[in-house]
Amino acid sequence: MTVSGDNSETIGITPTQMIFEPILEHGVFRFDCSVEHKKAAFPSVSFKNIKDREVPVTSHNVPAYTPTCVCLEEKQVVTFEFSPGTSFYGTGEVGGELERTGKRVFTWNTDAWGYGPGTTPLYQSHPWVLVVLPTGETLGVLADTTQKCEIDLRKEGIIRIIAPTAYPIITFGPFSSPTDVLESLSHAIGTVFMPPKWALGYHQCRFSYMSEKRVAEIAQTFRDKKIPADVIWMDIDYMDGFRCFTFDKERFPDPSALANYLHNNGFKAVWMLDPGIKQEEGYFVYDSGSKDDVWVKQADGKKPFIGEVWPGPCVFPDYTNSKTRSWWASLVKDFISNGVDGIWNDMNEPAVFNTVTKTMPENNIHCGDDELGGVQNHSHYHNVYGTLMARSTYEGIELADQNKRPFVLTRAGFIGSQRYAATWTGDNLSTWEHLHMSISMVLQLGLSGQPLSGPDIGGFGGNATPRLFGRWMGIGAMFPFCRGHSEVATDDHEPWSFGEECEEVCRAALKRRYQLLPHFYTLFYIAHTTGAPVAAPIFFADPKDSRLRTVENAFLLGPLLIYASTLNNQGSHELHHMLPKGTWLRFDFEDSHPDLPTLYLRGGSIISMAPPHLHVGEFTLSDDLTLLVSLDENGKAEGLLFEDDGDGYGYTKGRFLITNYIAEKHSSIVTVKVSKTEGDWQRPKRRVHVRLLLGGGAMLDAWGMDGETIQIIVPSESEVSELITTSNERFKLHMENTKLIPEKEILPGEKGMELSRLPVELNNGNWKLNIIPWIGGRILSMSHVPSGVQWLHSRIDINGYEEYSSTEYRSSGCTEEYNIIETDLEHAREEKSLILEGDVGGGLVLQRKITIPNDNPNILRIASIIEARSVGAGSGGFSRLACLRVHPTFTIFHPTKSFVSFTSIDGTNHEVSPDSGEKLYEGNNLPHGTYLYTRHIVLMF
Repeated sequence: MTVSGDNSETIGITPTQMIFEPILEHGVFRFDCSVEHKKAAFPSVSFKNIKDREVPVTSHNVPAYTPTCVCLEEKQVVTFEFSPGTSFYGTGEVGGELERTGKRVFTWNTDAWGYGPGTTPLYQSHPWVLVVLPTGETLGVLADTTQKCEIDLRKEGIIRIIAPTAYPIITFGPFSSPTDVLESLSHAIGTVFMPPKWALGYHQCRFSYMSEKRVAEIAQTFRDKKIPADVIWMDIDYMDGFRCFTFDKERFPDPSALANYLHNNGFKAVWMLDPGIKQEEGYFVYDSGSKDDVWVKQADGKKPFIGEVWPGPCVFPDYTNSKTRSWWASLVKDFISNGVDGIWNDMNEPAVFNTVTKTMPENNIHCGDDELGGVQNHSHYHNVYGTLMARSTYEGIELADQNKRPFVLTRAGFIGSQRYAATWTGDNLSTWEHLHMSISMVLQLGLSGQPLSGPDIGGFGGNATPRLFGRWMGIGAMFPFCRGHSEVATDDHEPWSFGEECEEVCRAALKRRYQLLPHFYTLFYIAHTTGAPVAAPIFFADPKDSRLRTVENAFLLGPLLIYASTLNNQGSHELHHMLPKGTWLRFDFEDSHPDLPTLYLRGGSIISMAPPHLHVGEFTLSDDLTLLVSLDENGKAEGLLFEDDGDGYGYTKGRFLITNYIAEKHSSIVTVKVSKTEGDWQRPKRRVHVRLLLGGGAMLDAWGMDGETIQIIVPSESEVSELITTSNERFKLHMENTKLIPEKEILPGEKGMELSRLPVELNNGNWKLNIIPWIGGRILSMSHVPSGVQWLHSRIDINGYEEYSSTEYRSSGCTEEYNIIETDLEHAREEKSLILEGDVGGGLVLQRKITIPNDNPNILRIASIIEARSVGAGSGGFSRLACLRVHPTFTIFHPTKSFVSFTSIDGTNHEVSPDSGEKLYEGNNLPHGTYLYTRHIVLMF
């Protein structure tokens, strides 16, 4: 059998069937390689109740699918086989396609700025596969291990999981639908925390709003422009020298006063906390942590590990230990007293600068609780470090005020982290590819038990164009978590930053979200109580329909279907909308626009809507309620509305109102009424506006009081048909006369070449590269075509490289725009090449030449040159000349040559390779002339 990957060898070992026992509930089974392996398995960190995995239940059922296993060289290889036509989903936070067949995923939480569709791993680990069989029946497979894990789905119908021994496999189902599987999974790993209602509004963030004055300006502009928003976020620059739990005395002198201002204007404030604690005596967090001995230790188990992060040298709390979690929670409790409403945990993979692995050494020591696995090295706890930090933060907010629900956002996570925190899809890019990919990423997280997620709307890295930003806002306003965020040194990315046309589309998109908030909030209550997803792929409406399984530009919010265009020059109305079987009726808010998604409501459904408002605090229970009704083929519909205080825990004690609305057509009359209610709340005295969808956007309206029977008289068939025809014609005319948001003018390059904002593909036989000039000439993805191996994806990558200056973490060329100086992608020449250059400041220009020779397509050459063009007095270039250095970080499985070459003042040539160690060049050995250095990287197969 083949054990792993492309470098695997064929091993003559016969796999054996795993032993099993039923656990938890009907249809759930635990598998182990043997009795001895079961005894050796570590405790579960994913299960909400650890004992649920260990205690068998009485059942006479046997599993429908039994995996096989092989144990070799301390690795446990588990294999499932399913019939052709089986589709795979899940695997947590992953880029690329929605359907995962043909993919391979690694679970190892990694800081992955600028990731591509094939980048693996990313920031979170979900060793979980959702298996949709050809019949539509669905099965869930969980590899319950915290350690580095390979999930290989490259062969049709085959799941192969490879991780260090010993770990159990847990299966859920097969059940009749994917929702049933996710609900069963939630009985093991828990459901999403119930978010406060304000957390479902729009969030505005930037790295960074540099002062409390700027924060107030942003908040006021939202209100002045009547663009709905609920939350302003503070990135790390609010801190004093990046020291957690502190505030910069000049730029954020009075955080409580800022919080009061925001609260008085209907905003909440979320502040960032990272795990890296500055190693500095006299800094109260470092001193108290050292006194309590809470830091992760080096391999000797004695000295704290020191790693470089934003503040400089840092120590890291050991969240695997309950004493540390309590210490952190107490700091969070005190921090909340400054008017903090929510906390953002970033960099908690944990990320460590200036290391090839981007994290701490795997042989570091954690003093974990016995129930988590006890004292273990970092390789055991790495993937759950972020989850345990989020747990500690969540518990600290709970301590601060038990009458408010905590809100935590975490970058790193593990399956089960939804119990404590929301998440986002990390440091994405302002590209159409990332817009498209964001839909699948949000859906995959939902299919892996994390329903509260969303991307950085508009993209984090790089500058969005007006159309890209407006389109992304239209789609993002329909995601479970809705936040705009952008990187330092990029253009402003607020909704009004891209011109009037984009601003109007953003306003309309967010008005849609706020009118739909009663529906969103109800979906989250259902997710919290049952484990059902909030956003789901459209095949959930008909799992048997294989055509729907690869649709990536549409998704469901309960019975609400969102169809969006992720193509630059095509509006949503121009797409072919593949709909599930049954009745699906289009509607809008009299706001249709080519850059906004098209909305449908499934026949047989009723959803609740609120009047437009600028923030959650403006809404009152006595406001008018709108019921949107879509009858099925039998003339019936039903829907659910959950209402409570929007915060706190009264809903757990009966202080809520659940209303089941039904509609039914008899002859020409549709009757809408309340069928049943739950909860102690009395029904508010409010008007109800019933809007009965007819099709094509046509509606019939009626008003009444909530709780009373409301009737609508439906016209004759011919009259209804005429209404639908008129509505369709009006819609078509409106869309034809409404243009896409204009793109801003393409800027000319320095040497007459066009400044490209789209990836350039360099393809020659064995190599395929995507290079994007405007974020530093970075190679976004690089694949070896014959093997399918992905190589380069992010700014710093184990399989990548980076040039950077001084002690900056951000590389020169990270955010500035690059011009394409020369392209030669034709086969006639001896090589395919792309030359890019950008001004990195101080009179220096960074130029890259990426080449694939035609005579040897197995070789890829990357040459980087620093050219001093205008270095002199006042240029600011001296320090850059002194500090600029190369950081080669190639670690790959194939032969390579990587070296830096330069000619010294005395004319001698020098080469420095990774094996050379540090070398000091002085006097006549210094680089001579214009070119400071040339870096060559040659990859050979």
